[in-house]
Amino acid sequence: MKKILIIDDEEKLRNLLSRIIGYEGFEVYQAGDCRTALKKMAENDIDVVLCDVRLPDGDGVEFTGELKRKYPLSEIILLTAYGNIPDSVKAIKTGAFDYITKGDDNSRIVPLIHRAFEKAELSRRVLHLETQLENKYSFDNIIGKSELILEAVDLAKKVAFSDTSVLLTGETGTGKEVFAQAIHHASNRKNRNFVAINCSAISHDLLESEFFGYKAGAFTGAVKDRKGLLAEANNGTIFLDEIGELATDLQVKLLRVIETGEYIMIGDNKPVKTDVRIIAATNRDLQMEIEKGNFREDLFYRISVFQIRLPALKERIIDIELLAYHFLHLFATKSRKKIERISPECINKLEQHKWNGNTRELRNVLERCVILADGNEITADLLPFEIQNTTESTSHGRPLYTIDLKSVEKEHIRRVLEYTNGNKTKAADLLGIALTTLYRKLSAYNII
Repeated sequence: MKKILIIDDEEKLRNLLSRIIGYEGFEVYQAGDCRTALKKMAENDIDVVLCDVRLPDGDGVEFTGELKRKYPLSEIILLTAYGNIPDSVKAIKTGAFDYITKGDDNSRIVPLIHRAFEKAELSRRVLHLETQLENKYSFDNIIGKSELILEAVDLAKKVAFSDTSVLLTGETGTGKEVFAQAIHHASNRKNRNFVAINCSAISHDLLESEFFGYKAGAFTGAVKDRKGLLAEANNGTIFLDEIGELATDLQVKLLRVIETGEYIMIGDNKPVKTDVRIIAATNRDLQMEIEKGNFREDLFYRISVFQIRLPALKERIIDIELLAYHFLHLFATKSRKKIERISPECINKLEQHKWNGNTRELRNVLERCVILADGNEITADLLPFEIQNTTESTSHGRPLYTIDLKSVEKEHIRRVLEYTNGNKTKAADLLGIALTTLYRKLSAYNII
């Protein structure tokens, strides 16, 4: 319900205003002084404050500034007995929504309160959306407990607060843009634009105009000026995905941007200033590309001040189950299906697969399974043919050095439980551990 607080030392006026405003659907609270008002504000989620300028224990104009500092989403309308222009100007400067003169502006009170409420509601919605955005791109949304992914997250958190250029390396589908977004939203530039461009997805000529923009008449079809991505990302972050695919002449121009903070639009001869943070990503070995003459060494050292390697999914088998359940809940919610479990056999098949497409491939597989599922469990028969028929082996078809010890222990416990048909006491005896130890490991590994 819409809430309003009336602050005035005249009880009769408070009661009159309360009745009038109450008819408009507001829940009305009253206070006769600043101290009581602060208590009411702390106890209730007030949308609009109607405050007298002269109060027994303070000045309403100064009190407005205090309230806005403590409750920035609440809107304040000041009541004054006299049309005092200096006070009115000061009130607006301290954050008041508006001011009205008692007696003279009675017809303005109700419409003004509604407008103030609309602004307060809009501010709350904006804050809610900003919070959702921050949560969506926060480091907390990077799923995994393996040492390699935790180390990558730790490095990203440390570099986020600087303006240092970052180079993210790793196979396709390892989540490089997810990391780039997280770094941006944890930085001091989070309220500015994050602009992403895939350097391999756009032709050379078009990529240059996308980067730098162009002036009208620069080429056929350029009928008016157009800003480039560097202008869009000014004071923010630009993410250059697959930077290893960038043509040599564009590498030279990008290097100039990094070194001077300037660039020239196509068809112009005047440099334009820009302040952007660069986060680049590649699945190529840039050192090898330098040796081949495909990538400039000076640009490499500029963009790789801080490198973070993102591990392939086959290097973090312990995270596959966590990721699978994350994607299950995501797609089950979207499709409004009540699917809560993934069968042990299905998890086993997922952990045996090579995942050349990494996390992106796993996401696609789970989306497919959710679409096909009729019951409340994802089973192995819903998996793509090539995953269903993965050859099982002690090493899951991978070199042993890619498998961490916890994954091996987890798989061994699961197989022993299958052998004992779920009898945990018998399983503990076969494993040579106490039953309490087995239960602790089952909980740690999320084995159902």
